[in-house]
Amino acid sequence: MNTPNKLTIARVIMIPFFVAFLMYDIAGDAGKWIALVIFIAASITDTLDGYIARKYHLVTNFGKFMDPLADKLLVCSALICFTATGKLAAWITIIIIAREFIISGFRLVAADNGIVIAASYWGKFKTVSQMIMIILMIMDIQNGAFQTLITVFIVIAVALTLISLADYIMKNKQVLSMQD
Repeated sequence: MNTPNKLTIARVIMIPFFVAFLMYDIAGDAGKWIALVIFIAASITDTLDGYIARKYHLVTNFGKFMDPLADKLLVCSALICFTATGKLAAWITIIIIAREFIISGFRLVAADNGIVIAASYWGKFKTVSQMIMIILMIMDIQNGAFQTLITVFIVIAVALTLISLADYIMKNKQVLSMQD
């Protein structure tokens, strides 16, 4: 197993620890900060594994499948935790998760027909905005300016989620018309 795939697996392994420190009083007041460090470390592995895989020609089918899945698991885990604790409206979590299911479905149908749907810049912007939003929500500093910043990033993340969805559909609408 190569280094990028090990980083992807490490990201998946970090998720239950992230959720535990975020949701449960394991470490008292330090719990959210430990969750923050774990989330940031996991987010960095996302950037690092792709960079290493492309630079050193270590792209594998396992990595093509697991890397985006690991990203979705990390982000969706955080969103579900925030929804469960009342920090994030359920409709926001549903929009973001629904987009991931739709794009994954598109990719599966396309792959079945020999078409590769590459990641777009909109998708990358969406991921970065969601990760920043999650980092800010974990920090949850209680002052008006910081809470406004969180709200701004929630709006940005939802907007980029919808824009990237529309972009994927428009660029790949031929996938919708494919027959068995």
